[in-house]
Amino acid sequence: MKEHVTIGVACLARKTFDFDAAREIYQHIQEDLQRIENVTFEFIPELVFEVPDAEQAGQEFATKDLDGIVLIAGTFHLGHLALVINKIVKKPILLWGLNELPYNGGKIRLNSVCGINLDASNLYKGGVKDYHVVIGASIDEAWIDALRVKHAFSKANIGIAGYRAHGFFNLDIDEPDLYRATGAMVDHFELAEIFDIEVTTERVAAMREKIEATFTISALSEEQIDKVSILAAKLEAFVAKNKLTALAIRCWPEFAATFGIAPCAAMSLLQAGGTILACEGDILGALSMLAHVAIGAETPFLADFSQVNLEENFALLWHCGVAPCNLWNGACEISLETYHAGGKGVTADFVLKAGEMSIARIDYCQDGYRLFLQEAKAIPMDKELKGTYAKVVFDGSSVRDVLDKIVMNGIAHHVSVVYGKFIKPLEILARLLGWTVIK
Repeated sequence: MKEHVTIGVACLARKTFDFDAAREIYQHIQEDLQRIENVTFEFIPELVFEVPDAEQAGQEFATKDLDGIVLIAGTFHLGHLALVINKIVKKPILLWGLNELPYNGGKIRLNSVCGINLDASNLYKGGVKDYHVVIGASIDEAWIDALRVKHAFSKANIGIAGYRAHGFFNLDIDEPDLYRATGAMVDHFELAEIFDIEVTTERVAAMREKIEATFTISALSEEQIDKVSILAAKLEAFVAKNKLTALAIRCWPEFAATFGIAPCAAMSLLQAGGTILACEGDILGALSMLAHVAIGAETPFLADFSQVNLEENFALLWHCGVAPCNLWNGACEISLETYHAGGKGVTADFVLKAGEMSIARIDYCQDGYRLFLQEAKAIPMDKELKGTYAKVVFDGSSVRDVLDKIVMNGIAHHVSVVYGKFIKPLEILARLLGWTVIK
């Protein structure tokens, strides 16, 4: 389900144009908007003509907990109106221009697009750049989805257990700066706090039942199966106890040595149920996954852009065995294996299903925040190696081009991957936040 947001809506007009037609259009728009899922719209019922009207609308919006404001150019209007509303309520703005109506006696009736041009120029030159523009009969739902991500970030409580993985300097973040940029809070926990949390035997038994129903587990000992079951229950309880929206885990090198198994298999199981878990202490990877979930993507997972075949023009999105098990292709064997960490690395093993994919990575460097975005397509392949992986091709781009964009911009080596098309809302999000898009 998409993140809920609240949006204010006003229609601006001028009496020298056909404001009666604008009013009628506005009534239909209000009816249409209320059909959009998980949005509360706060409408200014009457057209906004003059500065006092704009001040009243702004004051009304100020009493609401808004995520954004839609200003419809019912007709051309005073340039003051958008500026006055923005001065009172500083929220992202969608400037919505209407299609021109048939001419009536040779006179332009709405001149709406010109009104949008005026508002955009005024706002931009006034230093307000977190606006978006749509022209036509329908709102741009991608803009609403961008607001959903901002809202999800603002209430996010991301835990990091341990630290980033050994040597992964590129995953480090400035926690206060992340709060400034997104509102997301980061809380640190020790791995022992996960190991020591108490869970019921009933919950452990339920996890074991899921494991046995999902995976071939012949490669595991009874002790390893028990440990995976216990760890899945502990991770679930830890996230719930600390009210975390996501958890990044330092999953090696200490985890297997201390607990007895790596967390990959337990993470695969829980992620299939919607828990956001990021391996190797990757906080921005977790935030990238949260962005995908906010706009309706299901069960995101972190992957490495790990192997490329330049001659055949494909890449492998691989990780050690942590992808959500519900993304299994249904054809190969889906199993739990112990192929790394001296036999303690209990991981999920399967090929991911074919289909359209969207890739995102929120990243940080000395120049600020960047957002890497890429569409891909997972294609069928045989189960030829350990871990969880998908063979992908890139429409309109060679694998060399995609690799160059990643490495020449220093993008971190984890990306959030989801099935479906989820690119445009994140492009709009980057503009709202002043981030650079690498695409």
